[in-house]
Amino acid sequence: MIAPHVAQAYLDRAFDQMVAVLDRVTDDELPVRPFGPSTNSVSGLVMHGAGVCEWWLGHAGLGEPTDRDREAELRSEAGRDELRARIAAVRASAPGHLARLAAGEGRPHEGRDSLYGDGSDDSVVLHVLEELYQHLGHLDVTADALVARRR
Repeated sequence: MIAPHVAQAYLDRAFDQMVAVLDRVTDDELPVRPFGPSTNSVSGLVMHGAGVCEWWLGHAGLGEPTDRDREAELRSEAGRDELRARIAAVRASAPGHLARLAAGEGRPHEGRDSLYGDGSDDSVVLHVLEELYQHLGHLDVTADALVARRR
């Protein structure tokens, strides 16, 4: 069992690092897809990371309703304040989701069939961490490319 405080510490670290990426790029660079239209922007990756966290913990994990639009997340051209607010909202909801999953309140969901492991609540939490850190790597590469373009 992954202790909720341990999972939260890893989520917080990922979100802290996302905020640090926001601090590396300019407002004008947030929506830029530096490797072409089939790749993602900083704005899209941050919105998608937040969506991943909410969808998997809240919806696939706990059965909460969702109106998530994954494609809209990735097309996002949100500004710095909106991105920071989105991160703050997910950070605020995550402790409750993690505590409920640890308490055994998880609900069946067809999405769990795609997870490594046994589809358990722990697998949901590990999947969220895996996805967040994968997208954090994408964010770092995207920011590196944007900063390099300035030189």
